[in-house]
Amino acid sequence: MSGGIDKGLWKKPCAETFAQSQPIPAPEGRHSLAQDVSPGSDPRRGTSRVVTARHTLHSNRFFSALILFLGLTTSCYHGSRPKRVGEVAPDFSLQDSAQKITLNQFRGQVVVLNFWATWCPPCVEELPSLMSMQERARRRGVVVLGISIDVDEDAYHRFLKQRTVNFLTVRDPERKVAQLYGVHGWPETYIIDRQGLVRRKIIGPVDWTSSDVLDLLNKL
Repeated sequence: MSGGIDKGLWKKPCAETFAQSQPIPAPEGRHSLAQDVSPGSDPRRGTSRVVTARHTLHSNRFFSALILFLGLTTSCYHGSRPKRVGEVAPDFSLQDSAQKITLNQFRGQVVVLNFWATWCPPCVEELPSLMSMQERARRRGVVVLGISIDVDEDAYHRFLKQRTVNFLTVRDPERKVAQLYGVHGWPETYIIDRQGLVRRKIIGPVDWTSSDVLDLLNKL
């Protein structure tokens, strides 16, 4: 996976940003919304009426798209940083057929709280790097905690076994924790420091083995 991300802004229906503007690599072929919204070059003057009409139509379409983008951005997020960043991460308790966990049991460790699903292609895309990061960072007190919204329990456990998933994950088919954190898309990740504060919110898949991500986790 390669590429870049502009201030943590991901391409999705509701744009949201990181609390801070440290770049984190994005998978190949994915770009930030900021990169996608850019006006085209003006046509040369002195062209025919047809070209002028086309230019006017293209301009109208651009401004309409720009207004729509601004409307989406302001309607889903107000302020300089995403909701919950800088705040104490809400505690929760979850139990499925395999185990019971509470967020507070990981206090004193860095928690990578990853909302995902086995049927979600971007989630599966970032899974290998997420597993690799967990293996490398475990000894430094970094814990990946997956919250799966899978409804099919058999398919979920079959996936974990086939992929040999090496991090702690628990099912939340009713999406109670996702609603608590305001998650609307998958994957979506919160990075929680050792004091229980939310330090980053990441929307979409990333390369968890990149130097930027590892440096961030090492500083917490």
